Amino acid sequence: MSNGTTSTSKGSSSSSSSAQTPTATQREQQKGSLAALRRLAPFLAPYRRQFVLAGIALTVAAGATLAIPYAFKQMIDLGFGGQAGIHNVDHVNAVFLALFGVATVLALATAARFYTVSWLGERVTADIRAAVYRHVVRQSPAFFETTQTGEVLSRLTTDTTLIQAVVGTSISVALRNLLLFAGGLVMLFVTSPKLSSIIIGLLVLTVLPIVMFGRRVRKLSRDSQDRIADASAVAGEILNAMPTVQAFTHEHIETARFGATVENAFVTAMRRIRARALLTMLAIVLVFGTIVFVLWLGAHAVLEGAMSGGDLGQFILYASIVAGAIGALSEVMGEAQRAAGATERLLELLAVRSDIQAPSQPVALPPRAANGAALSLANVTFHYPSRLDSPALDHVDLDIRPGETVAVVGPSGAGKTTLFQLFLRFYDPQQGTIRLDGVDIRQLDLHTLRDAVGIVPQDTVIFSANAMENIRYGRADASDEEVIRAARLAAAHDFIERLPHGYQSFLGERGVRLSGGQRQRIAIARALLKNPPLLLLDEATSALDAESERLVQSALEAAMVGRTTVIIAHRLATVQRADRIIVMEDGRIVEMGTHQSLVALGGVYANLAALQFHSVHVTPVAAEALQ
Repeated sequence: MSNGTTSTSKGSSSSSSSAQTPTATQREQQKGSLAALRRLAPFLAPYRRQFVLAGIALTVAAGATLAIPYAFKQMIDLGFGGQAGIHNVDHVNAVFLALFGVATVLALATAARFYTVSWLGERVTADIRAAVYRHVVRQSPAFFETTQTGEVLSRLTTDTTLIQAVVGTSISVALRNLLLFAGGLVMLFVTSPKLSSIIIGLLVLTVLPIVMFGRRVRKLSRDSQDRIADASAVAGEILNAMPTVQAFTHEHIETARFGATVENAFVTAMRRIRARALLTMLAIVLVFGTIVFVLWLGAHAVLEGAMSGGDLGQFILYASIVAGAIGALSEVMGEAQRAAGATERLLELLAVRSDIQAPSQPVALPPRAANGAALSLANVTFHYPSRLDSPALDHVDLDIRPGETVAVVGPSGAGKTTLFQLFLRFYDPQQGTIRLDGVDIRQLDLHTLRDAVGIVPQDTVIFSANAMENIRYGRADASDEEVIRAARLAAAHDFIERLPHGYQSFLGERGVRLSGGQRQRIAIARALLKNPPLLLLDEATSALDAESERLVQSALEAAMVGRTTVIIAHRLATVQRADRIIVMEDGRIVEMGTHQSLVALGGVYANLAALQFHSVHVTPVAAEALQ
């Protein structure tokens, strides 16, 4: 309807660099580095105590595991291989009793480790989700014009779930296996330095191809997450526009489009899975091939009497522990690589900085005047980012007195809704200043500014809540009586009372259970409940029938008392009683005055008034003003 919608959409393809995520080249340079996981440290730091407890439990469990091979060595050498081959029954019993004790300690420590690290995973993930969401809702509109909602949701769900798996499981498994690897390696050297030196040398040679191949897996993991985000973005866009999709019978087209993105995600995921499978196969063959070869040498050493059967048994068990630890670490590495990609994506989101920042030392507004706020624009020029050669506002000067009602009319693209976006500081002008009660709005805290402004948009937003809470969105601490009073002023009380559960009735997602006029009245009630000194009405009565418009118009006139009001409207009956009417065209103010003076002027407004009230021949300029 108004220019802001047009201009914004045209400006959506580009916004200032600070409101965008890193470029594809930058992301490619950052991809796949496990160092990204270190940047989770601020989220992990508050839970040092839990990490210490988990570390203690993990160390005890690893120690118990490393004690088992030694117990088997004692059983073989002393229990079965005693003097003259006589079996030592008492020693065997003692060894098995000790093994049961070790198993009990292992069970308790493992349970404690599992509980602690699972708690950490859930807690840290919840903190990350909250931090990302808190950051996203503070971004300027430019961010939401260039970032798909589905992509943000994918990062809040899929990516954080991967991080949860790493923090809640993989880190613990990695540390446990690192301890087992280190402890097992030490015990291998204690058991047989010669065989251990051979096995270590061979393992170093096997690790090199595994590391090289792992880099490809890392890149594919990030690509897979990107494709999943693409599918989520498409699904979110279509589900939010389902009535339009069905009205144009595009169900099969959108199904095919979503199917293509899902198939693309599947193909990318299969490339990652194949690479992971090959990496796992390579690791197992190389590692266990090395161990088998070394054990073959050990078997010959026993046959030659160079080592005892217990030593070989102990060496085999420690070698198995070391091999198992390496295998587990390779699995954890794959998960960590996926989580590193997810972490990069989340941290990219957290690194985005809005163009619109609150000042470090904000200025306070003067005490509220009894008749509303003063608003002034001085030489304001504004370009949307993708239309730098075409100003949406061009050297606009305007002074609105406290308590004054000013209507803004003009053709689409004239700059009307852009004014509202600048008043709320969704954007900053490239030139000029906007002052509220004499204070430059860039010197105000954003909450202070926006608390002083109430708006009724043309496209009303209804939340998935009941009628009471939807109106209370205007002021969270309002009582039920204040909500009902605002609903009465907005002519919404009667239809709300007729709902199945009155004010407790759920209004459906995006208010699908209400008519357009009913949604509009909910929005008006919300703005009236806020009771701001400056009220912005963007076609506030556009969706109402004649009877409802009469009721709401009467309510709005009462609500305008004691506050400054700026109205955007094409239906001139809405603005005839305004103190002043501003006529805009091509980002400039071309006419200004009362309804009577502008009609007498014979310009754009007069032609529009003639068309709406007298149905006479009008000029092309007036016809354009109707669009």
